[in-house]
Amino acid sequence: MARGVHPKVVSERLGHASIAITLDTYSHVLPTLQDEAANLLDGYLKGPA
Repeated sequence: MARGVHPKVVSERLGHASIAITLDTYSHVLPTLQDEAANLLDGYLKGPA
């Protein structure tokens, strides 16, 4: 996931029963996830430059 692989793909490759297990277990490897989400939302709310 840290390399941009979709969590669903990671979940399937690891054999997890659901994507929730993967995200609950490995979301700590994405420490910048909140920052990236905030930046994307900020850009969306500001609209076109």
